[in-house]
Amino acid sequence: MKPDIIVVTAAYGHTQIAALGGQRALLPIIREAGADGVEIRRELLDDAALSTLPSLASAIAEHQLHTSYSVPDTLFCDGGVINPRITHYVEEARQLKAQRLKLALGDFTGALPRDTLQALLVSLPCQLTIENDQTEQGQLAPTVAFFTAVREAGLAINMTFDMGNWCWTGADASQAAALLAAQVGYVHVKAAVPHQKSFRAIALDEADDHWRALLQQLPAAAPRGIEFPLEGDDLTAVTRHYVSLLRNV
Repeated sequence: MKPDIIVVTAAYGHTQIAALGGQRALLPIIREAGADGVEIRRELLDDAALSTLPSLASAIAEHQLHTSYSVPDTLFCDGGVINPRITHYVEEARQLKAQRLKLALGDFTGALPRDTLQALLVSLPCQLTIENDQTEQGQLAPTVAFFTAVREAGLAINMTFDMGNWCWTGADASQAAALLAAQVGYVHVKAAVPHQKSFRAIALDEADDHWRALLQQLPAAAPRGIEFPLEGDDLTAVTRHYVSLLRNV
């Protein structure tokens, strides 16, 4: 069975999304390209859009797409406290009828508040998934420690494995995949190259084949999200090309 392919709206770039009129305008492109789902980014929703999430959910359903909801915030605040803002994100995910809510890890101190997390999972209408982000807190050691604790506690939290973000944290992506593959429930497909003093994401056709080998280390059934730049005069054709590529790798 081939994996679902999800298009992350941010792949089109903030400027292009604004010019088109927001993330909702991308839905026909994503559907016509043959994708199975869309990842809605909270950072691209203004206050007006946040107040009409049920309408956005209806539009996504009309285009026969599944929904992932990405929030640029963390599960843990400083000191290992569960982020109090998560209750708002849970409600937003419910209004979007999302299949998954994605957060970054944040300040995991090694102590897992199992009961609090279990109560959060009970309240959540979808899968909670934690991504390795580009910060110090997204490095390999705390990520492995967290998912080891999650597994031992029997909590239903899985990982969004961002293939490119390991560049920013200085980790070996293949080693990360070897250690974390069993916890991965969603993959952000991304290739990155050095740029000035950091890195930048590039389209897969511009990258070497390392991304293919890395993807083969991860669960074949995990949905694959396109999170590298989608650019060109015909966005539907460009998106369709990569949807087909990732479905058949």
